[in-house]
Amino acid sequence: MAGEILMPKLGLTMTEGLLAEWKVAPGMRVRAGDVLFVVETEKIATEIEAPGEGEILDLLAPAGATVPVGAPVARWTGEAAAAPREAPAAPEQPAPAAPAPPRILATPLARRLARERGLDLAGLRGSGPRGRIKAADLPQAVAPAAPAPPAAALPLDRIRATAARRLSQAKREIPHFYVGAGADLTRLLALREEWNALPGAPRLTLTHALLAACGRALAQAPELNRVWAEEAWLPLPGAHVGLAVDTPQGLFAPVLRDAGALPLEELAARADALVARARAGALTHEDMAPASLTLSNVGMHGARFLVPIVNPGQSMILGVGAVEAVFRPDAQGAPVLRREATLVLAADHRVLDGAAAARFLGRVAAILEQPLALLRAPAAGG
Repeated sequence: MAGEILMPKLGLTMTEGLLAEWKVAPGMRVRAGDVLFVVETEKIATEIEAPGEGEILDLLAPAGATVPVGAPVARWTGEAAAAPREAPAAPEQPAPAAPAPPRILATPLARRLARERGLDLAGLRGSGPRGRIKAADLPQAVAPAAPAPPAAALPLDRIRATAARRLSQAKREIPHFYVGAGADLTRLLALREEWNALPGAPRLTLTHALLAACGRALAQAPELNRVWAEEAWLPLPGAHVGLAVDTPQGLFAPVLRDAGALPLEELAARADALVARARAGALTHEDMAPASLTLSNVGMHGARFLVPIVNPGQSMILGVGAVEAVFRPDAQGAPVLRREATLVLAADHRVLDGAAAARFLGRVAAILEQPLALLRAPAAGG
């Protein structure tokens, strides 16, 4: 009896995948673990293996086709490969018709002469009854300016086009709200400079410290480590943190696993390796683990702050701006030079309210302002 091989769901928010390449053909026998085809999402390419032994009967979707999750892509003699089927999308409603332009009163001769001379009658007041335009009124009309040639559209590659579509959907459907705070990074930056001056010490960056602070804040508030999933909250295991990475292929947000449980030195090494894989186009399925929070640091580009968009399938994203030198009064009121950065947390209002988001952001800032604790391995629970 023939079974179906289905398009698998490779992430919490995946609804479709690009069948990039077939590795088998009809009539070929396969065993468990043999690669059947390659699926590309907007993030990574994944090889899909046979769940058992069987013979490929038919390929139902060609290479290059975009296939909904749960739809059959092939028939074979093995058992059906289980994958959740998605409900068909509701048909699009036709857009309301545009209102008809106002009727222009003009004599037939005036209309014919206007067409021949390339004149625009709109806005012209005629001398006839009720402003009717006559042939004698035409010298007053002005020929419309020739339209500028349209700019050539720049086609997007599949990854950028999919990312644009999904972020547009996220901005429409996720009820965003934002909280902002300043973080005093004076002690942290001084400690980092001292650390990086040590012979043989691995280089630490502000992004490393931000990842550690975000991970530890999540570990200390596990009740906020959740996402929205079909009218319910879905708790996530592990204080994993996504990191926005600019690559030649576009912007990616791979996930640093267990960011809230790693010593800072180990976290830095793992983060550097993650960024290298992203820029080389070598991210794995494990690099795209579910996470509730992503970090986007644009401070190195000189931006004062960033108001980001929550990534699909997540509930928070932290935007970080450039470090600025500012004078603040000390306990005696004397001005003291401090180094601060603006943090903006965008959150999904279905998952967090304003008070919870503000407390979380305050927790991140407090961790950054006590940098010596970052050099110690985090205690259980953050």
